[in-house]
Amino acid sequence: MTMRITRDVTENCNRKRDRQAGFSLLETVVATGLLCAVAFGIMALAVVALMTSENQGHLVARTSEYSQDKMEQLLALAFNDTSSNTTVIPTVSTGGVGLTIGGSSTPSSPSTGYVDYLDSSGNILTTTGNTAPSGWQYIRVWSIAAGPAGATNEKLITVTTEVETQVGSYGALPESTVSVLKVNPF
Repeated sequence: MTMRITRDVTENCNRKRDRQAGFSLLETVVATGLLCAVAFGIMALAVVALMTSENQGHLVARTSEYSQDKMEQLLALAFNDTSSNTTVIPTVSTGGVGLTIGGSSTPSSPSTGYVDYLDSSGNILTTTGNTAPSGWQYIRVWSIAAGPAGATNEKLITVTTEVETQVGSYGALPESTVSVLKVNPF
């Protein structure tokens, strides 16, 4: 009798194990489908994260750096300088507008003498007037304005740098603006 009970228990255990021995083809297909749906959802999120990181991280950081570089170049000029050419590096003492009141801080409407173009590595490209050279990636525009009303010894310098293209097609182009009040005699 003991032998029969042991054999029955063993057979019951084997039958249960046989029913749970593996996955069926249908279960495998359903699991694979769910895994693919989740993976595609995560990939879409990864693409958005990549575009945002490139546009708002890398490109905005570069435009900020290039605006600051131009600002430092302009601040190095004497307050009454009206002839230095700052569209080249290093600055040339003739052939430019120096810190003459004028210019535009809007990249879509650059003013001659107050604009330069950079390649993707940040090197200044040679231009004539406002014509954009081939291969430009960044445009820098600046304006020099008189200080507050009645102040003859102050100039407001504004530099804006904008990138030509961004990753993806939504939103405004990455751009940075820096403004400084320069006071005579500094």
